[in-house]
Amino acid sequence: MFRSVREDVRAALERDPAAKSAIEVALCYPGLHAVWFYRVAHALWNRNFHLTARLLSQFARFLTGIEIHPAATVGRRLFIDHGAGVVIGETATVGDDVHMHHGCTLGGNDPRPVKRHPTVEDGVVLGANVTLLGAITVGENAAVGAGAVVVDDVEPDQTVTGVPATPVDEV
Repeated sequence: MFRSVREDVRAALERDPAAKSAIEVALCYPGLHAVWFYRVAHALWNRNFHLTARLLSQFARFLTGIEIHPAATVGRRLFIDHGAGVVIGETATVGDDVHMHHGCTLGGNDPRPVKRHPTVEDGVVLGANVTLLGAITVGENAAVGAGAVVVDDVEPDQTVTGVPATPVDEV
């Protein structure tokens, strides 16, 4: 537990040039607080304390403005930069070392209880106000530009932008 907290703080210090110290990050970064609440709620969810887990996730949402469903799968060192308005849905999967900016939505588009939220693989960067919809995959080390709406898979190492999102041509 303490190792993952240290990893999270270190990741924020490495990815945010405005971060001045570990204590500042630990006390003042709502994205980290939301991830830490999520980890507790996820453990409760996995032990079939679903209502308790949901209540904790809603409390975290109230405090941080970030909603992470306790059934979602979130990897190590997720950094949610500025945080406000982030939503990670129930069947979403987020890999390791993902950098997500404010306003991102990992949303579902199927009313049935199936895999209906995105998979975001390791090393992905999601710009501000990105919307990922459906059971799509954003491949390793891909980047999604601010404001993009992604409804199709994104290849590893690819950059996409726009509504709907399309690949950016390499120059």
